[in-house]
Amino acid sequence: MKKPLGAVVIALAMAGVGAAPAVAAPDTTSAVDTSTAVSTVWDTVTSASASLNQALAPQVQAVSFAGTVSLSNCSGSVIRFPNSEADDPALVMSNGHCLETGFPAAGEVIVDQASTRSFGLLNSAGTRVGTLRANKIAYATMTDTDVSIYQLTRTYASIKSTYGIDALTLNDTHPVAGTAITVVSGYWKRTYACNIDGFAYRLKEGAWTWKDSVRYTSACQTIGGTSGSPVIDNATGKVVAVNNTGNEDGGRCTDNNPCEVDASGNVTVREGINYAQETYQIPACFGLDNKLDLSKSGCTLPKP
Repeated sequence: MKKPLGAVVIALAMAGVGAAPAVAAPDTTSAVDTSTAVSTVWDTVTSASASLNQALAPQVQAVSFAGTVSLSNCSGSVIRFPNSEADDPALVMSNGHCLETGFPAAGEVIVDQASTRSFGLLNSAGTRVGTLRANKIAYATMTDTDVSIYQLTRTYASIKSTYGIDALTLNDTHPVAGTAITVVSGYWKRTYACNIDGFAYRLKEGAWTWKDSVRYTSACQTIGGTSGSPVIDNATGKVVAVNNTGNEDGGRCTDNNPCEVDASGNVTVREGINYAQETYQIPACFGLDNKLDLSKSGCTLPKP
């Protein structure tokens, strides 16, 4: 797990493309220049083709800090599920190991526990614009995954009305290797851009074991304080995982040095590589009014 440290900012920017209207040139000769005419027609066709290809290309979403939050010791984000409604109580997601009560034990699952924790809400530029407060920990664990989900005292509509900020949507399908992603840390107000390198069948760190973890390519050198950061798919703007750990100095399956274990029990240590826990399975465990329902069909989160 990560401890607060310093890092380098990686900014993501979008480039815009514009087109100028064509204008008729004055007729300076009565002779027809066929080569110029053909060239002009060809340029027009080429320009039209390029514009069409651009229009049909997938539109990449700009990744910003809007909707992320800072915790006292970690990062997080205001999240919603695909079926969440504006009048539902808003939720904040971070890591299980970021709980104010300390690390949950292996096998421990926390549900509906009272909490008054506060979160600093950031706008797109990474400026803190307000404070949100929880009324409970809806769900938290470090078993199979490493996640905490707080229920807030405000609805999505209330947050939107006050701050003009929308919640980040959790994708409800399994992430894909090769996807371009950005880890957005509200604690440090810094971003890390890389790709999903693949998935660890089991990721073991000290007493804890996580299933089907996301492995980053080496460009995402996340640090302490980035724990709980949303991992955003650059193409959709949706959250596909929650950042949680990395192998700091080559240790084997120890605290701060997770190791990968495959289905046959073979262990791989990847020094300097960082990881996240998938979040696609979470929406299936919440129902009407964003209420946790671990008995719902399709819910695979660990139960108390």
